[in-house]
Amino acid sequence: MLGCIKSSLKQSSRRYATLSSSTHPLAYDVCVIGGGHAGCEAAAGAARTGARTLLLTQNPNTIGELSCNPSMGGVGKGTLMREVDALDGLCAKVTDAAGIQFQILNRSKGAAVWSPRAQVDRKLYKKHMQDALSRYPNLDIHAGSVFDLVLGPSPLSPDSSRPEVRGVKLDSGEIITCSQVVICTGTFLSGEIHIGMKRFPAGRMGEAPTVGLSASLNAAGFRLGRLQTGTPARLAKDSINFSSLEVQEGDKDPVPFSFMHDTVANAANQVLCYKTVTTPATHDIIRANIERCVHIQETKKGPRYCPSLEAKVMRFPQKSAHNVWLEPEGYDSDLIYPNGLSCSMPEDVQETLYRSVPGLENVKIVRPAYGVEYDHVDARELGPTLETKRIKGLFLAGQINGTTGYEEAAGQGVVAGLNAGLAALHHPPLVISRADGFIGVMIDDLIVKGAEEPYRMFTSRSEYRMTLRSDNADLRLTEKGRALGAVGDARWNRFESTRAEIARVTELLHSFVLSPQQWQRHGFDRKLDGAKKSAFEMLRHRNVAIEALTAVLPELRSVHPHILTRVETDAVYSSHLRRQEADLRVFMEDETLALDPHLDYNTVEGLSSEVRERLSKVRPTSIGAAKRMEGMTPSSMIYLLKHARRTNAIKRGRGLAEDTLAM
Repeated sequence: MLGCIKSSLKQSSRRYATLSSSTHPLAYDVCVIGGGHAGCEAAAGAARTGARTLLLTQNPNTIGELSCNPSMGGVGKGTLMREVDALDGLCAKVTDAAGIQFQILNRSKGAAVWSPRAQVDRKLYKKHMQDALSRYPNLDIHAGSVFDLVLGPSPLSPDSSRPEVRGVKLDSGEIITCSQVVICTGTFLSGEIHIGMKRFPAGRMGEAPTVGLSASLNAAGFRLGRLQTGTPARLAKDSINFSSLEVQEGDKDPVPFSFMHDTVANAANQVLCYKTVTTPATHDIIRANIERCVHIQETKKGPRYCPSLEAKVMRFPQKSAHNVWLEPEGYDSDLIYPNGLSCSMPEDVQETLYRSVPGLENVKIVRPAYGVEYDHVDARELGPTLETKRIKGLFLAGQINGTTGYEEAAGQGVVAGLNAGLAALHHPPLVISRADGFIGVMIDDLIVKGAEEPYRMFTSRSEYRMTLRSDNADLRLTEKGRALGAVGDARWNRFESTRAEIARVTELLHSFVLSPQQWQRHGFDRKLDGAKKSAFEMLRHRNVAIEALTAVLPELRSVHPHILTRVETDAVYSSHLRRQEADLRVFMEDETLALDPHLDYNTVEGLSSEVRERLSKVRPTSIGAAKRMEGMTPSSMIYLLKHARRTNAIKRGRGLAEDTLAM
């Protein structure tokens, strides 16, 4: 269907797919395709705006499935989850209910890089996610495989070459009408599994891929590519010798992921994980069999930061060992997930390979490791709302945009879903900039630079990571979501209470001021320089913790520990934040200087043909985004900046004239 549309776009009288009145289609505002992490957050997000939403998935029983590792969060990723939660998303709350071991990573470093992480019970996570979605207002769930998109001309601009979404067509022939579609197909988009030299169609072991949509997107002119990922074998727990392995325990007092929670469900019942390492023998087995692995032989890009064991051995030949973490899959599961042993070796090689690892000498493989190859769309086809530039009302989220990881998918899902719902209701969009959150950093990286390899979020990708911490995601984003009607009353009330308490405690600390001699009398190390300091300022000293201040400020004893930690973190970073605020002001000046996404760059004088080509491909929506493009020269930026200032001034002038006429 969509292929017919594309060919007809080249003709003067365009033909579009139409809805037959005899089909009596189901009608929704938003259809979300796929029930993975992006799809779950997209469906909930769209429904939260008040849009009538339908979640379409091939098998509703697999909604919320943890396809790979049984964990959530980690470096950079934990902050993404907190940001999804701040926008009233689901993954953080579900993790608090399903987590079986919790840790804050990087505790020995500054709070800007603290990263919450949890081992998760697969069954519990899926159960709690499905329970949440099944009772979500404005959301229906339907089993079905989408074969095609139903498009039509824009009623506002029927001559436009940009069609708009009218609905989706299932492989059963059923048509569902909607004005917005969010595609969240993960690795299922023309997915293919590799084990050794074997290859067969699948998006996940035992589950069929989504095939029709790839053809539809390709026919519409989207730039498609192939990416690779993989998963390790699943091991029988009773065949592993844990006695000689290093034990990893969870935090004694787990910190919840969700701002809605003070504790986690399984705090008193945390499981153990174990550390082992690969050996030179492991690496020799890889090298001896590398030619028997189609996944490695082919040239598709795999993840750099979570690579297969084959990739690690070939990329780092000097290393004699790589870490492996043995992670339980759940309370009542007999399976262990060997994090670090992802591969796609032949099955007969895998057993020998795994048994070369200490503790796994007699291991039994329950399910083999495998690689997955799948289609993705060049994310430069998208705008900051994750709507495609080619088709109005079509949004993409998750691995289809070239990312890897549950948390990256969830972050895109909540933005795409909220914007699809807002667009359906003709409300202003949600745009998260690099200054607002890690979600904004990720989206900006994707839509400006694309993804040559699976994209993973790290704190180091952000220029403003002292501001964009995991502990303050609610202060950064919840009010933004509430203004658009995407944050519910329960969360808003909790947020207002938290914000007020942080402000109260901060003011209390600022108002308590003592001389150096007085601080010394209370047992604090203070230089006798004559300068009075507040309790808030004292927290900037490395050897002063907020708990120590309870002796001089007894009122702090009644404050919740989570609030105390947040106020202490603000105090520690306060001087750095003032410096970063100046950088943010400069950044926002560039971000607010808009560029027309449909600008004809041939009309901008002074640009080289190479720069014009790059700009026409990426179509940045602001001067800031144009600056971050690869290949942009300083002289090109000057010409583009002049053009942007001139056109924005003209628009402002027109706006003033219209206001004057309206008076």
